[in-house]
Order: sequence, then C-alpha cells, then structure tokens
Amino acid sequence: MLVIEAADLVWSKFVSLLCTLPLPIPAALQALKRKKRYEKQLSQIDGTLSTIEFQREALENSHTNTEVLKNMGYAAQAMKKVHENMDLNKIDDLMQDITEQQDVAQEISDAISNRAAFGDEFDEDELMAELEELEQEELNKGMRDVRLPSVPSTSLPSRPASTRKRAEDEDEMKQLAAWAS
Repeated sequence: MLVIEAADLVWSKFVSLLCTLPLPIPAALQALKRKKRYEKQLSQIDGTLSTIEFQREALENSHTNTEVLKNMGYAAQAMKKVHENMDLNKIDDLMQDITEQQDVAQEISDAISNRAAFGDEFDEDELMAELEELEQEELNKGMRDVRLPSVPSTSLPSRPASTRKRAEDEDEMKQLAAWAS
C-alpha cells in the first residue's frame, strides 16, 4: 500500500509539472498510458507482496505446529519411561498395605485412649443433668446481681425518628413505583 501511495504522489507531481508545460495531445496521451501501466504494475506488485506475506505466515504456523508436535512426542516418551516401572498390581498391593497399617494405627490409638475403667462408674446422663443444674444455679446467681435501669420519667415521642424515616422511604418507593408503571 505504501508503494501505491508513493507512486500516486510521484504521479501527482508529474501531472502538476505537465500541466504547467504546454504539451501536445499525443504526449499527454502517452503520459496517461504510462500512468495506467504503472498503476497496473503497482497493483500486481501489491498483490504479490500480499501473497508472499500470506505464505510467510503459513510457513511460520507450520513451523510452530511442527515444534508443538515434536514437544508432545518428547512428553509422551518421558511419561512412558516414568510409567515403565509402575505396575497396577504393585500399586494396589501398596495401597492395601497402607490401609492395613492405618487400621493397625487406629486400633492402637483406640486402645490407648480407651478409658480402661477409669471413670466408668458414673452414669453420663446423671453427670450431664448435674452439670445443667449447676449452670442454672450460676445463671440465677448472676441474675440476682443485675440492676435494671429506671424507667424514664419523660414521655416518649409519638413516632420515633427511625419509624418516620421508614414511612418516608415507603412513600418515596410508592411514588417511584407509580412513576415507573
């Protein structure tokens, strides 16, 4: 495109120069033919450049695709080597061994943490009832010591400010709904 613009600029300067000089009609016709031929050549060159650029992009894409496929092949080979020494049966056996050892560890932990008759002589329901009773007594003691504030001697406003604000908001919402419908 730049080539065409440059040619147009040169051609416009050439035409302005020709217009200042008195030329015979055959020479002017010859100049116009030359201009048309140059425009055709410029159009062909522009098309050729576009085709070359398209081919260059296609080659770059092909090269990129080749590199990607090659790297995918390397990755597949590496994964194959890693998995060569792995056998599903061995993995299943290993997982079973791990599960068995976890079960043994859980049994040991349960055996150690078992109360072993160190407090089984008390009924848990009775203990819970006694605990609730003690908590209630403590709560009652705390309530006896609480001093309540005195009742105000002045009269309260007829409608609290927050209620007025809420009523105003509701009125505005009704007006907005009426306006929207």
